[in-house]
Amino acid sequence: MRLAVISDIHGNTEAFGAVLADIEISGVDAMVCLGDVIGYGPEPNETISMVCANNIPTVMGNHELGIINREYLSRFNPAAYRSMLITIDMLNDESMHFVNKLETSLVSYSSRFVHGFPPESPTIYMIELDTKGIQDAYAKYEERICFIGHTHSLRIIESDGNSIEHGILQRGKTELCADNRYIINAGSVGQPRDGDNHAKYIIWDTSNDSIEAKYISYDIDSVVNKIMKAGFPEINARRLL
Repeated sequence: MRLAVISDIHGNTEAFGAVLADIEISGVDAMVCLGDVIGYGPEPNETISMVCANNIPTVMGNHELGIINREYLSRFNPAAYRSMLITIDMLNDESMHFVNKLETSLVSYSSRFVHGFPPESPTIYMIELDTKGIQDAYAKYEERICFIGHTHSLRIIESDGNSIEHGILQRGKTELCADNRYIINAGSVGQPRDGDNHAKYIIWDTSNDSIEAKYISYDIDSVVNKIMKAGFPEINARRLL
């Protein structure tokens, strides 16, 4: 089976459309989305509609959490907070229904899916935890592989039961070890923050137990213009360039 894992679309239909087109020609059998379908980007309703139209199982991201939990929303930095207020004003009833039904984790394909960090946090960043914190997290769930997003960068954490190793998930294929456990960050479709402005997603191939990191080009200028026209903070556009 080939499973596409996408995350952090952030209202960017151009990036999402390009990723979906690549998925279609990549022999993928199924998809899962790790949340933050909305936020920062100019077309939240459209990205939610695209997720629904493709029947993509989706977990709650911290931006979706900010919509249903205004106390948490108040913790966002000023630019993110302003972006969320604009996004909330844009959302239609169908989008609000989508956000409100999201769960914080999903277990499927013998793996775990969560936005922030396992077992089910949409808010914890992987960079916040030391080795002991990661080991404690591993002890709270059984799945060999957990896919996460939230940091907008491709990363991999590997455990052999004794030691923990961190690495960058390189472009192309990475082979996994059947005896080890993994926490794998799928990067960001709509707002990568790793110094490369391609849309990113990954494909897990269970037949050879490998992860392929995909880099997809799209019309960035179009998104930048939409962001500015909608009145979002300028930083949302600069981050794409």
